[in-house]
Amino acid sequence: MEKVFFACGCFWGVEYLFQQVHGVKKVTSGYMGGTQTNPSYEDVIYRNTGHLETVEIEYNSEEVSYLELVKFFFEIHDFTQQNGQGPDIGYQYLSGIFYQNSKEREDATEIIELLKNRGFQVATMLIEGKVFYKAEEYHQNYYNKTGKKPYCHIHRPINW
Repeated sequence: MEKVFFACGCFWGVEYLFQQVHGVKKVTSGYMGGTQTNPSYEDVIYRNTGHLETVEIEYNSEEVSYLELVKFFFEIHDFTQQNGQGPDIGYQYLSGIFYQNSKEREDATEIIELLKNRGFQVATMLIEGKVFYKAEEYHQNYYNKTGKKPYCHIHRPINW
C-alpha cells in the first residue's frame, strides 16, 4: 500500500468521494501542515494552527496510480477558490497536495501546469508532507455513518 495526502475543503466530502475510487483501500480524515503537535478539531478551527483538513489515502498502485488520484482530486473541488472551499471559508479549508517525494511533487506540478495552460487560476498549494494527525473518531466515515451526502464536493470530470 502507498499513501497520498490531499486537502480540499471539509474532509468529510473528500473522504466520501475517494472511498468510491477503485484501488483506494482506506481513507482517513485528519490534519496536516501546521505547527501544533496532535491538534484537535477545535484547535484547527479556532486556534490558527496552520493545519489543513486533510485526507490520508491508502491505495494499491497496481490498481490506481498517483497521477490518477491527483486528477481525481482536482475533479472533486473548486481548485480555483482561494479562501476555502464552497461555503467553508478559512485557512483550514484551502486546497493543497502534500507531496512525499520529488516524483510526487513533479507529477502534481505537471497537472497544475496543465490546468494553468488551460486558463485556470489554480489556488492549490504544493506542500512538503510532514506529519499527518488523525482526526477525532466522529469525523471518520462521517457521511457513511450519518447517511447524508456531501454538500460542497461533487465529482466533475475534466477532459484530461
